Amino acid sequence: MTNSRPAALLAAFTANLIYSINYVVAKGIMPDYLQPRAIILIRVAGAALIFWVISLRIPSEKIARADLWRIAFASIFGIAINQIMFFEGLNLSTPINVSILMVGVPIAVLAFSRLLKGEKLHWIRILGIILGTLGSAIMILRGGQFDASGNTMIGNLLIVINASSYGLYLVLIKPLIMRYSALNIMRWVFLFGFLWVAPFTIPVALESEWQVIPFNIWLSIAYVLFFTTVAAYFLNNYSLKRISPSTNSAFIYLQPFFAGLVAMLAGKDEPAWYMLIPTLLIFSGVYLVNFTERFYKTKRTIQV
Repeated sequence: MTNSRPAALLAAFTANLIYSINYVVAKGIMPDYLQPRAIILIRVAGAALIFWVISLRIPSEKIARADLWRIAFASIFGIAINQIMFFEGLNLSTPINVSILMVGVPIAVLAFSRLLKGEKLHWIRILGIILGTLGSAIMILRGGQFDASGNTMIGNLLIVINASSYGLYLVLIKPLIMRYSALNIMRWVFLFGFLWVAPFTIPVALESEWQVIPFNIWLSIAYVLFFTTVAAYFLNNYSLKRISPSTNSAFIYLQPFFAGLVAMLAGKDEPAWYMLIPTLLIFSGVYLVNFTERFYKTKRTIQV
C-alpha cells in the first residue's frame, strides 16, 4: 500500500486536469444545444451503465446492506445535488466565477471532516488551504473579473452549494472506499444517483431537440461523459482509497493552472513572468496539505 501513494496522487492530479478542461467544454453545450438537466441525465445514466457493464467482467464483491444505504445517502450529495447545482450554476454563471468558487471544496472537506469525523485541523494544512486558495484566485482573476450581477449571482450561489455538497460526499464516501473497490462503489453511487436525478432530468431531456445537435457538440458531450464523469470520478475514488479527502480535494487548486496552460498551448493566452507567483502559491498549498497527512502517518507509525 505504501508504494501506491504516488499512484493515488497521480490519479487526483489527472482527475483535476480533466475537470479544468470541463468548465469550457460544458459551457459550450449549454444552453444553446442542451439544458443543464439533460446533460446531467446523460452523465449519470451513461456512467451508471458503463460502470455496471465493466463490473460484469470482474469478480463480484458483495456490499453489506447497511453500506448500500450509506452509498445511497452519499450519492445524494456526490451525484444529485452536486451535478444539478454544478450545471445549473455554470449555465447561469461564468467559467471564471465557477473555477473561483470551486476552490471552496477543500475548505468544505476540512469543515465536514472536523464536524463528522473529529479530524484535527493542523495549522500546516490550514496554511496550505489559504495558499492554494490565494494562488487560484490570482491565477483565475488575471483572465477576467468575478461577476456577481443578476442571474450570475444565483449561479454563483448554486456553485457554492455544489462545492459544499461535493466536499461532504468526499468525507462520507471515504470509509466505504476503504472497504470496497473503487469500481464497485462507483457502480452503486451512479445507480442510486440516477434514481435521485431521474425525476428532475427526464422531462427536460424528452423536450430537448437532439436531432439538431452538431457533431462537434456531440464530441463535447462525449468528453463530459467519458472523461469528466466516468474517468474523473473513478480516479478520485481510487485516490481516496490511499489518501485523505483533504489531500484529494487540495488538488482542485491546480485546476486554474491547468486551464491557463491549456489556453497557452492553444494559442489563446501568453505566459507572463508574474504568473510564477500564483503558480508557486498553488503548488505550495498542495504540498503543505499533502505534507500534513504524511506527517501524521509517520507520527502514528512511530508511536506504534
